[in-house]
Amino acid sequence: MEHTGNKNGAFSPQTSHPLMQRLQSERSALTPKSQVLAEYVAQNTHHAVFLRARELASECGVSEATVVRFVGQLGYQGYSDFIQDLREIVDTELTSLDRVELMNKTGPGAALIGKVVNEELDNLKNFYEKLDLEAVNQTVDMLLKAPQVYVAGSRLSYTFSYYMGWSLTKIRKNVSILKGSDSTAIDMLTIAPGGSLVLVFAATRYPNELIRLARLVRRLRLELIVISDNSLCPLNQFAQVTIVVRCLHFPLVGSPSPMSCLVNCITAEMAARGGEQLRQHQETLENVYREHDILFNAY
Repeated sequence: MEHTGNKNGAFSPQTSHPLMQRLQSERSALTPKSQVLAEYVAQNTHHAVFLRARELASECGVSEATVVRFVGQLGYQGYSDFIQDLREIVDTELTSLDRVELMNKTGPGAALIGKVVNEELDNLKNFYEKLDLEAVNQTVDMLLKAPQVYVAGSRLSYTFSYYMGWSLTKIRKNVSILKGSDSTAIDMLTIAPGGSLVLVFAATRYPNELIRLARLVRRLRLELIVISDNSLCPLNQFAQVTIVVRCLHFPLVGSPSPMSCLVNCITAEMAARGGEQLRQHQETLENVYREHDILFNAY
């Protein structure tokens, strides 16, 4: 999906998200009451995202049934799917201060811990139900076939890129982990062998350095996979394959569970396809571990 953006690849979620585009293009076909809803959502996105269907109906002076018909006209199977798209739009615009304020509404203690755990469980359930298996299979195929793999991330997403890169070294040779905030990443990609694959993790809020890195990969005609947490991620537009791991809530600094689970899914699938080549690779690693006394051994 191509997006129009500024020199850093950024763009306005208020105009780029399909939901907002549908609100604009289909407004004339909506009933007068649904038009009221469309106008309210467009003008009060940051408030509407927290409203239940009956609360949105009350705010706009319409019935709850009108709200249900409204989201159906926009192509959603249910109100929760509609709210999830609103959440994607708002998530790209929230500052750290906004996120702390949302977290503080629960208060410290057991209630907050329960909230965080339950949100992660929600995210994992959604991950399992909505994961694009075709994109995962494409990713596994590309990771197995590429002569050289580079895994990159920056800030929060570097956590996932390091985990993925480290895991890949247990599966195959020629894997490099790049830190997007280090300008030498540009050097490494510029001299990368032809046919190399670059896998970039991107998490809200998206560092411009990663956007520049993705644009460079595209210009160098290397293969690019982007794993992001939002369909509005500005790096998605540069990738041959994109996997979006959506978060159902507004985390303080990110939601690690579904991203980490995806890494496990990808590496497990690669290992399942590895056969004799994987066995030889892991035998080599185990011999090195023993020879250099790298890992604790009780015997």
